[in-house]
Amino acid sequence: MNALRNETSIRPKVACFLAAEAALFAAASLVHAGVLGHAYGHARAATAEGIIAGVLILGLLAGRRWAGAARRIALGVQAFALLGTLVGVFTIVIGVGPQTWPDLVFHIVLLGVLVLGIAMAARPAGCSKG
Repeated sequence: MNALRNETSIRPKVACFLAAEAALFAAASLVHAGVLGHAYGHARAATAEGIIAGVLILGLLAGRRWAGAARRIALGVQAFALLGTLVGVFTIVIGVGPQTWPDLVFHIVLLGVLVLGIAMAARPAGCSKG
């Protein structure tokens, strides 16, 4: 618990994960909105992914602003993104969401990236590998 209070800034690796995750969700949103190609359009997926990208960006900015809470902020926004991604996988599986292989593969990759990001953020400050 002391590690939470002693942080003076968001750790660079955690910030990189948040930025990369936000970029992945933003790209997925643009693809589903038809901005980056027209083959994978899905308005509801575009909206959800855009919201998640925005939350991750806000988390990155908030972690820089409130450094003492950076770890908790990073964990919270990534947990939100993970929940949204699991909902996306569920919609694919039940046939409501996008039904393409690229969508399924992308969601699986997102799950892996988010789990790694959460693991990175969960490490206490001062951890030699963090």
